[in-house]
Amino acid sequence: MKEKIQQLPFYYGWVIVIISALGVFFSGPGQTYSNSIFIDEYIDHFGWSRSEVSGIYSAATLCAGILMMFVGRFVDKLGQRKMMVIVGLVLGAACFFNSFAMNIWMVAAGFFLIRLFGQGSMTLLPNTLVPQWFIKKRGRAMSFMAVGSFASAALFPVLNAWMIEKWNWQFTWQVWGGLLVFFFVPIAFFCVRNRPEDIGLLPDGEEDDGEANQNISIRPSQPISEVDWTLKEATKTASFWYVLICVGIPALVNTGITFHLLSILGESNLSPQVAATVLSLMAIIGFPITMVSGFILEKIKTNLLLAFIFMMEMILLLLLLVTKSIETAILFGVVWGIASGLERITLNIIWPNYFGRRHIGSINGLAMAVMVAGSAFGPLPLGMGYDMFHSYTPVLLMLMIFPVVGFICALLAKKPSKQKEAA
Repeated sequence: MKEKIQQLPFYYGWVIVIISALGVFFSGPGQTYSNSIFIDEYIDHFGWSRSEVSGIYSAATLCAGILMMFVGRFVDKLGQRKMMVIVGLVLGAACFFNSFAMNIWMVAAGFFLIRLFGQGSMTLLPNTLVPQWFIKKRGRAMSFMAVGSFASAALFPVLNAWMIEKWNWQFTWQVWGGLLVFFFVPIAFFCVRNRPEDIGLLPDGEEDDGEANQNISIRPSQPISEVDWTLKEATKTASFWYVLICVGIPALVNTGITFHLLSILGESNLSPQVAATVLSLMAIIGFPITMVSGFILEKIKTNLLLAFIFMMEMILLLLLLVTKSIETAILFGVVWGIASGLERITLNIIWPNYFGRRHIGSINGLAMAVMVAGSAFGPLPLGMGYDMFHSYTPVLLMLMIFPVVGFICALLAKKPSKQKEAA
């Protein structure tokens, strides 16, 4: 395998990017945009209330989020290739399990499995694999990988709705289980390699040979070196905790806004169709911004772009407060799309940029746990606030505190240095 890959006319890291994009795509069975299509089917089929289904979904998400830090440690221990095969098989089995669900406890177990291995693990693995293969071109590689995320969000709801209407929800789960086990897993097993060094290459496409190693000091295309931090070392830096706060805040705020958007806009007498248009516009605007943001991150400091994102989050909440017309709603959707597109890459790339490649699974796993937990709690402040004040305005004003805190933390989250920490 080593010789064949080295003889390819292009850098094998771009193959890894394609497979990683496919991995992000197949996180779909565990994502809310996919599961939302099944909720009404469960309610109609089993006769449960919406509160029951929503409650077990939130509980399953929270439990899955807590376990993500352990998944990250297994990534570091076993490597992305083995973990992609294992996660793909288990996620596929979970899809088949969901198709045979007969009571609320089986559905709860199914939700837990697809949230842990779909939304969590299948998103974590590509985000730790691509940074192993790129340093100088990491930004653009992560942007290209994000195509899988947008394709997943665009196709899963449509395909689920079509298959459920044509056949049933049980068969739909079995289709995704079959594709994971018999299509994605073999690709991961035969094509994924954990690091370029495993096949005689260096990050960004530099060839690793003996002569080059002897003359590395005078090599004109010498790759950028990275300092690797363990999770324990990283947690001793202030920057780690600042970034972790920056990860949790968008998950909480964006999930809360998304969950209650129809109701928030309805308070201003805007129809559900307007809310749906805003969500679609966010995705449409977010896609090209995500593609561009990776190149931007190769030119400027990561924490400065992160601070800019939180400035946009503040503008976002202010816009939502004054949205009374379709035109303002569209402007809100555009700003939201720009912020989401920048955020998607920035929050993924900051961990390998700050703490290196070797222990990125453990570090990113903890970050993923915080993100999932934030998304689980996101709808609560707005829901409880509305019940208390009978209006979203006071809660949206209080939510402004979060992006302000995020902005300050982003500015303080400068790239750590082991020499300075030791001193």
